[in-house]
Order: sequence, then C-alpha cells, then structure tokens
Amino acid sequence: MNKNIKLAVAGAVLALSASTANAGIIIPAGEWTIDINGNVNAFGNYVKVKGPAQATGNGAIARGVAQSGHDNAVGINTGLLPGWLGFTGKTRQNDLDVEFTISMQPGVSNNTATGDGLIGGEYNAFGNRQTYVSFGDKSWGSIKLGKDLGIFASDAILNDMTLLGVGAMADGSLGGLTSNSIYNTTVGGIGTGYIYAAWKGQIAYTTPNFNGFQATVALTNPNQLPQASTQNSIFNSSSGDDPLTRTDIQQERFGLEAKASYSFAGDVLSGKVWVSGVNYDVNTSRTSGQNHTVTAGDIGVNVNGGNFGVTGYYYKGEGAGTTFLGNAGWDSSTNAKRDSDGGYLQATYKLPTATKIGVAYGVSNLDALPADTTLVDKNERWTIGAYHPLTKHLNLVAEFNDIESRTHNGVKSDQKQGSLGAILFF
Repeated sequence: MNKNIKLAVAGAVLALSASTANAGIIIPAGEWTIDINGNVNAFGNYVKVKGPAQATGNGAIARGVAQSGHDNAVGINTGLLPGWLGFTGKTRQNDLDVEFTISMQPGVSNNTATGDGLIGGEYNAFGNRQTYVSFGDKSWGSIKLGKDLGIFASDAILNDMTLLGVGAMADGSLGGLTSNSIYNTTVGGIGTGYIYAAWKGQIAYTTPNFNGFQATVALTNPNQLPQASTQNSIFNSSSGDDPLTRTDIQQERFGLEAKASYSFAGDVLSGKVWVSGVNYDVNTSRTSGQNHTVTAGDIGVNVNGGNFGVTGYYYKGEGAGTTFLGNAGWDSSTNAKRDSDGGYLQATYKLPTATKIGVAYGVSNLDALPADTTLVDKNERWTIGAYHPLTKHLNLVAEFNDIESRTHNGVKSDQKQGSLGAILFF
C-alpha cells in the first residue's frame, strides 16, 4: 500500500489489523512492482447547531444557525480521509530504490442537482494530492521531488483518530454548517488542535533510519498560503478567484519545512516522538513591498502499551494563523502578525471485541490585534469515537463531535454532530 496510506492507517491507532496496513493490489510488471491502493468511505451525518452564524472568513469552525427556523441538517458525506485511488511503482536500478506515486481523491459529498460534479460541482472535483518521484538507498537516505503531504504538522493529522472518521464538518467558508460538507472531505481535527499540513510541491531529503531516528528537510512551494476572505493572503484579491485572471504576488524564497522523529518498540511500550517546524518569507503586497516571515513549530508523542494508546500534541506559530497555514495569520493593512497556538490530547482503548474506542480534546487559539473583534479567538473540539474491524479491510465507525467557536468579542457558536459509516482499505 502507498506509504502515506500506510501511515494514515497505522498512525491513527484505530481498529485495523497489522495486515491491513500492508494490504494492496500488487502486480509484478517486469522490472517494476505496481501497487494499486486506496480507500472508500461514506458517513451519514446529523448536525445540530446553536448560536448565531459567524461572519464569513473569521476563522470559526462552528458556524451557528445559518437558516432562520432551522438549527439542524443531515447529509451523506465522505469523511476526513477522502476516497482514494493510488498507483505506486517501485524498482531497484543502479543501486537505487526508485519509486513514483500518482493518486486521485474522489468523494461522495456532491450536493448538487445531478450529483456527478458536472453541474455546480467545482467543490467536489477529483483531487490530486500526490504526484512525485523519489530515489535513494538505505545507506544514505532518499530524495523526493513532486507533490506530497507537507512536512510540518503531518504527524498531527496522521495520529488523529478522526482520520478514519469525520471530525468537524466543512463548508465553503472553511468550516461549519451551510450545505453540510460541500467539499469531498471533512476537516476532522484541522483547526481544532492542529494546522493542516496540506499537499505541497516539494524537494525533500530524508535521512536513513538510525535505530529509530529519522529526519526530513524540504524546500516547499511558497505560493500556497490560503486566500481567506479576510484578505490575509499572498494573492491579489482585486483580480478575484479566477485562476486565469488572478495575479499572484511574487514570492522570492522557497518555504522551509523540517521534521525529526524517534520511533521505539519494546516489550511493554511502543511509540513515536517528533518535532517539526516551518518558515516562509512572505511578500504580501504588489505595491508597497510589505513582507514578513511565517514561523511555526510543534512537538508530539504517541505511546501504545497493551490495549491503550495515548497521543499528545502542541504547536505554536507567529503569522501562521489557524486551520490552514497563514489563514488569518496577519493583518493585510498593517502587515502585523498574529500569534497562535493549540494542540490535542487523545486516548484510545481496544476492547475484547477488537473495537477501539477513543476520546479526544483539541483546541486552536488565535491572538487578536488591536482592531480585531469578530476574528475567531478559539476553536474547541471534543470527539468520542468507536472503530470496529468488521473484516481486516472494512471498519465500521461511529463518532460524536462537539465543536465550539468563540470570537474575540465573546460571540459563541456550538455544533454537535453524530456520524455513522464505514471505511474500507484495499
């Protein structure tokens, strides 16, 4: 199975057997070995909201009542991990391990008249999260060129138990409830405990594995900070969102991302400890020459012993914003940066039936500048989940999520969600 799918399955410490993480459709093809892999998942969701609808773009995950007289909604949607179809090829040539991966991510969350993405389906189009080539050797490491999961905060999402479930829902305003997840994925714990690692063009070097210790350093695409409706982005919003007419602000330096981790396995305990960081030099104006740096760092640990598993994670950033890297991270008129931090705690237990139950609490905080009032102050999430392996490939999932968002002027919105569904890996 594709490396990132393996990490997703293993890192989420859910109810998959060890054999599932190594599953895949393996096809020998001359000098190559082709691995066809992926997942299909779908969930029925019920969402109940309380409080006023938050202003678009203020960073809130829970959005409150969006329609007069209606405080609940239902939908059948893809979860945090989108539907996935990946193709990986591996070979050994000239003393090098060579690999390519290409993947696509369809979903079931198309709430349009036709339901096929052909009419009003711009939010539901097939995704492309991976297109890369890598080469190396266990004696000196490996080099990757292309698009793959970002380095900073990647372990935060790979260890989030909602990865195989739903977590928070998402809509066209970066979270909350209007059309009950019009995107082909929900947001899980993104924005309520960690910043999204995203899928980035990168040139990355990973060291060999030194008895459990491994490190990765990468140059990343500097043009991916989000275009939030708060205007706090590296895009020239005066040209609109049309990619054919929008003029992006020129960036002069690659982003820098790095991670170091130590994995251990003993008779009693096994797990992983990691730290990662990110630094971008961001030009924010085409006319004034304004620029600043975006920096963030994190630390996390996952420990498993017997039937118990615990994950703890913390991040802190300057100009890094919330939910997506850079989102609401600075004020576009003054170029002043906002501080942010957050993290999550998660505990799981495997029952005698092989069902894993888990509970998690996550929070993301965004400090205010003097003029900020409606900007989000805090997004909090409680998750209770049960993940049962019906077969070694198929898991039944039940989740309850309670998300609360609060702005700096004290306005609160609450969003409670119940989800039932299944996820199958192959």
